[in-house]
Amino acid sequence: MDRTQDRQLITRLQSGEEAAVHELAERYSPRIFQLAMRHVKNREDAEEITQDVLVKVYRKIDAFRGDSALSSWIYRITFNTAMSRLRTDRAVRVADQEHERLLAAEESESRERRPRQQADWSSLPDEELLRLQLRTAIQNAIQELPEIYRAPVVLRDIQGLTTEEASSRLHVKDQTLKSRLHRGRLMLRDKLRAFAGGMTLHPPTPAYS
Repeated sequence: MDRTQDRQLITRLQSGEEAAVHELAERYSPRIFQLAMRHVKNREDAEEITQDVLVKVYRKIDAFRGDSALSSWIYRITFNTAMSRLRTDRAVRVADQEHERLLAAEESESRERRPRQQADWSSLPDEELLRLQLRTAIQNAIQELPEIYRAPVVLRDIQGLTTEEASSRLHVKDQTLKSRLHRGRLMLRDKLRAFAGGMTLHPPTPAYS
């Protein structure tokens, strides 16, 4: 697509023309999908990223100033979206592994009948402390999701069920499951992005009355 066609499509998108939205998807979806696959290596994730990018492009089209080609702008959004997906997925995996490890440690402690004591955060290495904070943040973020989105996230991303298995468990169609999972992941990423911005190696100072 040349610059003239770019400008025409941008103008039509900014005017809210429905046909332009379909044209955007038709022309760019394959290229967005290919770029996403290059990074996430997973067809289902790449499909969700493609839909996410198209929505972002449509919502942000008024902010596009034409400093670069429309395709370059779209590919930059695709790259950032794919990187965000990878960071979030990695954080979920780390938190899940840490959660399992801590559960095993608690069970071992219970068997030995040790009195439970409040954790001494000051003695934890920085990496351990960050992992504990991350685990807590993810658990809290997941619990804050509406049930309709929380269940798909837990089944697919935490328990590792396939789309078909999760759909069967929730008694919904595969496409419905994918849509809810996509929305739940977006909400989870927003919550974790806020956590990352305020992450600290030091626990909050207790309040005394």
